[in-house]
Amino acid sequence: MNIKVVRGNPTPEELAAALAVVRARAAAAAATPPGAPKPRDGWSDPSRIAAHRLPQPGPATWARTYWPG
Repeated sequence: MNIKVVRGNPTPEELAAALAVVRARAAAAAATPPGAPKPRDGWSDPSRIAAHRLPQPGPATWARTYWPG
């Protein structure tokens, strides 16, 4: 892997930090095989809401139907 600074004059610490980020990203990309499905985000998982009981009927039920817990 060749890295070339095309503009500016980074300090050795700045260059080391940039190289660490590039290497970490490359290692993370190499760890997951191409075409593998990405893990599903918990926020978009429908079972997050379906796992909870529906609220019992009452005057404030409308406020509890959207927010689980």
